[in-house]
Amino acid sequence: QVQLVESGGGLVQAGGSLRLSCAAAGRFLPIDAMGWYRQAPGKQRELVATITRGGTTNYADSVKGRFTISRDNAKNTVYLQMNSLRPEDTAVYYCNAGIMVGLTANTYWGQGTQVTVSS
Repeated sequence: QVQLVESGGGLVQAGGSLRLSCAAAGRFLPIDAMGWYRQAPGKQRELVATITRGGTTNYADSVKGRFTISRDNAKNTVYLQMNSLRPEDTAVYYCNAGIMVGLTANTYWGQGTQVTVSS
């Protein structure tokens, strides 16, 4: 079983920065893709950024150039550096990890961390 523990959320003014961390704990096979998603009040959960085990990244258009995703495979940890934050970035941010077991893709989610950007 995999447990994802997020940290680093909080309240920041527009234009500020925050760094989110997500550490995977438990016994599991090597993690394939890891990522961050977010959900604002009244909206659906949306992809923010993903990163493969080899380091290939993918970003939502709304965060390109402002957010950077990275990971430390030895620590089973993924990070999200968020710069130039905007009020519209306010949301609960969720960590995600995918592990292939044979032909089955298992997906795990963290509990979420609140990010609030004030104008």
